[in-house]
Amino acid sequence: DMTTDMPNRDSVSIALWATNLGVPLNGLQDWVDHIDHKMAEADGANIFVMPEYASEQWLAFKPDGLRTDQEMAWMADHASAACDHAAKLAIKHDMVLVAGSMPHHVDPAKPERGQTNSAMIFTPEGTRIVQDKMSLTPGEQEPDNWNLTPGSRFATFDWRGLRIAVLICLDIEMPALSCLLAPLDIDVLLVPSMTATPSGYHRVFGCAKARAVELMCSIAVCGTTGTANQTTQNPTNYSGCSVFTPCEPQLGHTGVFAHVAPDFDDGGDGPLLLARDVPIGLIRELRGGDAEVWPGGWKADHVSVVTLGA
Repeated sequence: DMTTDMPNRDSVSIALWATNLGVPLNGLQDWVDHIDHKMAEADGANIFVMPEYASEQWLAFKPDGLRTDQEMAWMADHASAACDHAAKLAIKHDMVLVAGSMPHHVDPAKPERGQTNSAMIFTPEGTRIVQDKMSLTPGEQEPDNWNLTPGSRFATFDWRGLRIAVLICLDIEMPALSCLLAPLDIDVLLVPSMTATPSGYHRVFGCAKARAVELMCSIAVCGTTGTANQTTQNPTNYSGCSVFTPCEPQLGHTGVFAHVAPDFDDGGDGPLLLARDVPIGLIRELRGGDAEVWPGGWKADHVSVVTLGA
């Protein structure tokens, strides 16, 4: 029974950490200790989310002479150890941990085959879920840059009475994915992101808010802030944290449940938002037929497109 141990499965508390990549690290254990400290700070959360490319913080201890086009493979070499540590933190704090995203080798035995950008999800029960980014940015695909491979599989998982899924950054901007997700009865969609500028931030967060309406679910999104030591690709990161709900009267009309204003760098660890008691049960009832106008997973099958002359 997935509903045991959840004090009230009609709500969930979500912690979002817009990690400041500029906090200096001297090794992987330092990274793990930093996450451990922030999870303790988010006492009472059921889910703890870090942003896309949280692993860029590792560049602070990259080897001398590492070329830009070698960074992905180098980070992917550390992914397995990072995931082993993160899995233990999920158990220790009794939280689902989305340890941001990091590169993973498509084939660990043949690193030259390339890498995916993958969100790493760990449950307190010991389950590990990998969600690859499916829609890559042009920069992620440049051969002399990060040269990543897109994913082709989307996973939902049930945990303690909740149906949870993860989309990475640009994936939340894709209407075609939204159409695939609409019939899946997702309760919580988590969105780790990385945006360099206010325009990127508003694209991701604006689309995330729209998805809450389209999917009739709660969407929690956070991005990177600051500048990673020794970065070669991302001189700025601008983001914040938000939890969006459908725009319904019972949910306060606006669709914004919790919000931390975006910034380039807060001078600290990056903002931590603890959104307590997101009303999942109420949203589920709205999705089940109580919403003002929601038509469900609407497909437009009966619509034909015509082009009219001048």
